[in-house]
Amino acid sequence: MPNPPPIVLCFSGHDPTGGAGLQADIETLSALGCRPCTVVTALTAQDTSNVVTILPQNKFDFLQQSRLLIADLPVSVVKIGLLGSSEIAMAVVELLKAELTGIPVVLDPVLAAGGGTPLAKEDLLDIIRHQLLPLTFVSTPNIPEARQLSVMESPDECATVLMGFGCQQVFITGTHSSSAEVVNRLYGPQGMKSWQWPRLPHEYHGSGCTLASALAAGLANGLAMELACLQAQQFTWDSLATGFPLGKGQWLPNRTGLHCD
Repeated sequence: MPNPPPIVLCFSGHDPTGGAGLQADIETLSALGCRPCTVVTALTAQDTSNVVTILPQNKFDFLQQSRLLIADLPVSVVKIGLLGSSEIAMAVVELLKAELTGIPVVLDPVLAAGGGTPLAKEDLLDIIRHQLLPLTFVSTPNIPEARQLSVMESPDECATVLMGFGCQQVFITGTHSSSAEVVNRLYGPQGMKSWQWPRLPHEYHGSGCTLASALAAGLANGLAMELACLQAQQFTWDSLATGFPLGKGQWLPNRTGLHCD
């Protein structure tokens, strides 16, 4: 029998459009040779333009579902996306400290929808800063998320503050800047490494989820951090470059290799 693929355990929300959230995790991880196992943190009412409502899961139900998976499956990497509430965030912290110790954590701090709706109140931000980041191997904020969490301005300053909270490495993406090219920066014990990518012409729904999941896949497959970051960026850029408009809002990434003519 062939060796089973590495398991990435995903905690995130359900996006009914399939552009972001757990479906983005499933498509990305499957494409990159991993087995995604998922626990829903929250349901959402959203379309390709914006999020209208977040419906967080009950903490007890979330913990029961998670613990059954963790007790049964050999998890290689944990990937965290939308949390939805401070209660679910603390449940994730509880799991990381008790049942998932020693397993690398990829944290995508989803703080706002593409349409601008805030997705994290101040109590949740405090938990991310002081409870989750100290347990995180690498966090993948975009520039607005990094600024919101660090209360700083430049990427260098943001990364310094976030690593000061205890996060081992920070990968800040530059899609929200106004530069001609997208500049992504990895900060960690090795210093800073940057990559530049051609800026694509549209706005995309689920690009951050795709990148974080692709990075988790690289780590689960045993890649070193810089190589995992490069693979994640290439997969994400290719998915966006071949993306398509499905609804009336943002374009959707093409993570499954199916091209729309």
